[in-house]
Amino acid sequence: MASGIALAEPKADVDLCPIADGGEGTVDAMLSATDGTAKTTTVAGPLGEPVAAAWGLLGSRNNEPLTAIIEMAAASGLSLVAPAQRDATKTTTFGTGQLIQAALTAGARRIIMGIGGSATNDGGCGMATALGAVFRDLNGQPVPRPAGCDLADIGSIGLNGIDPRISQTQIIVACDVTNPLTGPNGAAHIYGPQKGASHQQVEHLDRGLAHLARLIFKQLGKDIETLPGAGAAGGLGGGLLSFLGARLQPGIELVLDALDFDQRVNGCDLCLTGEGRLDGQSVSGKACLGVAQAARRAGVDTVALVGSIGPLAQRTIDAGLKAYHVIGPGLSAEQSMRRAAELLESATAKLLQLP
Repeated sequence: MASGIALAEPKADVDLCPIADGGEGTVDAMLSATDGTAKTTTVAGPLGEPVAAAWGLLGSRNNEPLTAIIEMAAASGLSLVAPAQRDATKTTTFGTGQLIQAALTAGARRIIMGIGGSATNDGGCGMATALGAVFRDLNGQPVPRPAGCDLADIGSIGLNGIDPRISQTQIIVACDVTNPLTGPNGAAHIYGPQKGASHQQVEHLDRGLAHLARLIFKQLGKDIETLPGAGAAGGLGGGLLSFLGARLQPGIELVLDALDFDQRVNGCDLCLTGEGRLDGQSVSGKACLGVAQAARRAGVDTVALVGSIGPLAQRTIDAGLKAYHVIGPGLSAEQSMRRAAELLESATAKLLQLP
């Protein structure tokens, strides 16, 4: 887009502001937009194998604590597990907890976490264990790295040993998923099959999460079973809230706030954004609509350059966009993806030359 602007309006002042919605790519986008520092830490992967997980520290902002940006997928993501090895009963978020610990050690006292793309269904118990929590089974024995298969047998939750720095740290979770923890729309039933769970395993995982929710309510006084977003990332959303006192927030809102988007867009002549496919569903949580709505509040029009459009795409105009343009009209989705950079540059230049 910036190259296209340079072709059409060489003297234009451009503020590049990469954004994401809390899913994969959020770390790169936010580090780029804030001139942050990339980090890599070796942690336990979903099945316990070592993985080099990327995260980062955002560039400093006035009067705000040092902020870390973490994607749970970097440590506990589905992409880290070969399809033949996917088993939601065995995967753990332990490595995600290790990433949180690395951020604390680096001095972060504010952590923004994206929780999309998980391979796990452990209710966040693995994550909490890495930070010092102790989950004991029905015989009183510690469970070293809780996984989905262990939840139904947990007898107690011990948080006394959890890293004391957690109490001094604000943890905000970018979460656009509204699924509850359990039931037909819960973590196991909706996302378990894509993580390798059979029908029988899905039922077992759901019972485990329900048992964990009852235990959390009994011991910690937090009622998370039907809370929207608690089922995100195999229950990690609920675990972060219960064990670490985290706050769940829509992903795009969180990212835009962290990037000072309202201030950056104020006074601009035009905001350009993009999306792979735009349709009627885009009004519900898509990053490009979050951008458009924030820009509209500042009195700035937003145009989206998109790969394709689907049914009811016109709804996005009422929802905040000024207009949208397909970057490769007449081309297949595969062709547009292959030539994305070239097509975006050309479409941007043509847009700015319109009367």
